[in-house]
Amino acid sequence: MTSIGGAEMVDWNLAAATATRFVRPGPDVSRDEARAVVAELRRHARSSEEHVREFTRMIPEGTVPRDTPVLVVDRAGWVKANVAGFRELLRPLLDKMQERRPGGPGGAVLGAVGGKVTGVELGMLLSFLASRVLGQYETFAPATRDLPAGDPGGGGNGGGRLLLVAPNIVHVERELEVAPHDFRLWVCLHEETHRTQFTGVPWLRDHLEGEIQSFLGETDTDPMTVLERLREAAQSLAGARPEGERDEGGHSIVEIVQTPAQREILGRLTAVMSLLEGHADFVMDGVGPSVVPSVAEIREKFQQRRARGASRLDQALRKLLGLDAKLRQYRDGERFVRAVVDEVGMDGFNRVWTSPNTLPTKAEIAKPADWVARVHRKGEGAP
Repeated sequence: MTSIGGAEMVDWNLAAATATRFVRPGPDVSRDEARAVVAELRRHARSSEEHVREFTRMIPEGTVPRDTPVLVVDRAGWVKANVAGFRELLRPLLDKMQERRPGGPGGAVLGAVGGKVTGVELGMLLSFLASRVLGQYETFAPATRDLPAGDPGGGGNGGGRLLLVAPNIVHVERELEVAPHDFRLWVCLHEETHRTQFTGVPWLRDHLEGEIQSFLGETDTDPMTVLERLREAAQSLAGARPEGERDEGGHSIVEIVQTPAQREILGRLTAVMSLLEGHADFVMDGVGPSVVPSVAEIREKFQQRRARGASRLDQALRKLLGLDAKLRQYRDGERFVRAVVDEVGMDGFNRVWTSPNTLPTKAEIAKPADWVARVHRKGEGAP
């Protein structure tokens, strides 16, 4: 930011600096241990690719999908990657808000101050998340000097990259007291499934981005409306609700800052994310027994860790940020995938990747038989 007049709505450099400064330190490992972890994660990522493709049968034999890089990063590297991703994804919305900013010196000063405040807030959010994410397929990742991404190429598949956060994986494997080799491969199987989903289904990335942009496009950029919704979010976090209002368990920021049209879009997004997360869990456990000897122990301990949560503050932040909803997506989506595969087999399930019209609805995630009836029996000429 070289001048106040050119200030962005979010100071992205400040967001990255804040997150890097406040992120928790990683586990204590020697330089040699760190190198060994990175090397093993890279090997597991390569082997997971073959295991996942063989199990899912998503990519026809002889087909070579577009490649995307696999990067083993530390917490600061994860922060940098996600700041770049957020900046790219939110650009249309922030440009819209920039146009609505008051003109003149007052508006420029307000924009500069607001950009810094928002940058600090985003940085604190990322510092919280940076110590918790084990891996992530960055669907909308732009390439940077330090973090390469896939070549968008043809077919509308966009760039992308797979991130494996080495210190977080080591932290969790130590906390759970599981075999490091097995746990690292188990994590790679989950994340490689996400990579296969997006590299093997050419339309998925653009469809998901279109839904997200539609959601953001419905955002009310009136400053007073946004301030009022943020006030509600703050009250939700603090537990300070106006007298006479019942607390229904709190809402996430995404639920609070929402219009009726956004609720409809969010329902579709929730269904897609439940499918993707549940499919990854299903594949991870399906492949696991043949290549991860202690998969049953890992799954049991990991599920207990998910259910147990952490401190009350940690749980409150998870609720406010909607992270508890993500945990439900793993559970509900995995049940959907398992039920469909039991009913129509893996090839029958793979019809889900045919087009946006064959994706399950939010209601069908809860009732897999309805999806089978709609996609299979209709396609087979049933009345």
